[in-house]
Amino acid sequence: MELSTKLKKNPSKVLAVELCAVNPEMTVAQIAGKLNISKSCLENWKREPAFIDAVYDRYMLQFGLEIPQVLDSMLREAKAGNVQAGRLILEHSGKLVKNINVTIDSPFEKFLKSVPEAEIVEDAIIVESASEALNGVNFDELPERDTKSQYKREIEEKQATKELIKKAEYNAKQKLWYRWRKRAEAVGVPLLKGRRPTPAQRKDWEKLIVEAEKLRNTK
Repeated sequence: MELSTKLKKNPSKVLAVELCAVNPEMTVAQIAGKLNISKSCLENWKREPAFIDAVYDRYMLQFGLEIPQVLDSMLREAKAGNVQAGRLILEHSGKLVKNINVTIDSPFEKFLKSVPEAEIVEDAIIVESASEALNGVNFDELPERDTKSQYKREIEEKQATKELIKKAEYNAKQKLWYRWRKRAEAVGVPLLKGRRPTPAQRKDWEKLIVEAEKLRNTK
């Protein structure tokens, strides 16, 4: 989504949107220092709905640019033999559909399937077909056989999958925390002190934000 005309007229504001979205870990003081503006000016910008929307849109654009890198990492894991990564890649590309087809045959159909179909084929034809199938195959270029035990491989795959899930959960929590911080700044609610607030402190803080938003909307 393009920036509003009002934002475009202020280059410092446009750069502030870029810094807030691409570098969410930067503090207000750091961003204000780069823009040569006061912290109070930047804090006032962060309370403007247009500025908040612009930061969010720019962040989602950056998020979309990083998705191919995530898929590329999963593809490398799948090529290395990680079954879970391969399944995720196939599901994302729509190549793996989880469908269960139940077929009920009549007694007569079961009888027909139980009768083997015999076909007489000459030995020469069989040899010729096999030769044609193997024609052009270079056995020297085949990959080396993985001699690793299946059990050890499963352990490594599970560990790699756990690490990927753990990383994804961490990123999701960081994104949620980032959105709550932006909402707090927009309504003037102070940020939580300490790097690891208790669940009760976090719940009370989020409640303050929601109440402040309701109060702002009623004005």
